[in-house]
Amino acid sequence: MKKTLLTCLICASLLSLCSCSGNSPVQTAGSSSEAQNDNGIEQVTLKVWAEEAAFDTMNEMIESFKEAHRGEAEFNITIEQNLDSKTKDVILGDVHNGADVFPLPDDQLSAMAAAGVLSAIPSQEEVSAANTAESVAAASINGVMYAYPMTADNGYFLYYNKKFLNESDVSSLERILEVCEEKNKEFSMEFNSGWYMYSFFGNTGLELGLNDDGVTNYCTWNSTDNSIKGADVVNRMMELTSSPAFVNRADGDLPAALASGKVIAAISGVWNSTDVEKAFGSDYGACKLPTYQVAGKQVQMASFTGFKMMGVNYYSEHLEWAHKLADWFTNEQNQTLSFEKRNIGPANKNAAASDAVSKVAAIQAVIAQSEYGKLQRVGNKFWTPCVEFADNILAGNPSHLSAQKMADNLVKEITASVID
Repeated sequence: MKKTLLTCLICASLLSLCSCSGNSPVQTAGSSSEAQNDNGIEQVTLKVWAEEAAFDTMNEMIESFKEAHRGEAEFNITIEQNLDSKTKDVILGDVHNGADVFPLPDDQLSAMAAAGVLSAIPSQEEVSAANTAESVAAASINGVMYAYPMTADNGYFLYYNKKFLNESDVSSLERILEVCEEKNKEFSMEFNSGWYMYSFFGNTGLELGLNDDGVTNYCTWNSTDNSIKGADVVNRMMELTSSPAFVNRADGDLPAALASGKVIAAISGVWNSTDVEKAFGSDYGACKLPTYQVAGKQVQMASFTGFKMMGVNYYSEHLEWAHKLADWFTNEQNQTLSFEKRNIGPANKNAAASDAVSKVAAIQAVIAQSEYGKLQRVGNKFWTPCVEFADNILAGNPSHLSAQKMADNLVKEITASVID
């Protein structure tokens, strides 16, 4: 009951955001609680959320922030562990005890802004100018920025082993599979995940997205009107996955498979770059996704793209300082530090243009693929139907459904009401 009530409140708020044409209440840094020590210096207590892997880098940033503002306040800034993917659920569960500053993926932004937990940034023009247009768009709703862009590498692309595959080979999925079959090697991707499966539908003219209610989906993956029909894509997916070289593998299992020497090409993201480079050594390669042939056309495989950003809790007792800290975490200096320490692709234009970043194959592959990518904007009804659809294909379609019926069933589930 509690979960249903929360969902209803978020849905209502989303409708309000969508209908206000940019005139919805904008929550920016305002008054703060200003406790002072015996010397009249403001005492500022801030809580920051981060994943454990980021602790060392974040602590370094916090120390430099304190030094930059020495004498302006007495700071007590602590970090607590929290998964970025869980930020929305955790903070909506208890906003008043949530962190003052926290990272979040871009697909959580709309629901959090609608629920009123994000404070819009006060320095929008300055932050917009410093970061890529795509990362700014991902952090904005109706022209208002609700978070500070932080990363621009949350997408996927193709890793390949140059010992077996050359640049011409990796331009086509058909050729990759052909080489893999010849060499008794594997092409790996998490096919039964909607995140990756989207790559087959995305650039075909068939559409997917979030409705104006911010909750339900629209999807034309079963269309019979396009030059490339939904059934054409389904049939081609069944053909490609039937190759003995095509291996459906959970992304988290890729490092172990790479170590075995069987995998020579894989679709994944920068988070696996260290393991891929270790496995392929001097033959390590990364590039945009290949094309694949469907309905007589060679179609560039698509991708979901994503960004991470730093948000500020509207209910922070030190809202102005929380904004200053979030801005500090995401400035050019610290996006560069995150790249140097953790190989994270920056959203800041200057940091991204550095010679060091330009030499990282995985980040350059993300950038190259982003031309064919789309922000992940889908409701929760998207994910489970994709798993069931893909699992049926991988099992060889045991019910012998037509490709059109498979597409129809998939679209029916993806576009279902949230209460179905």
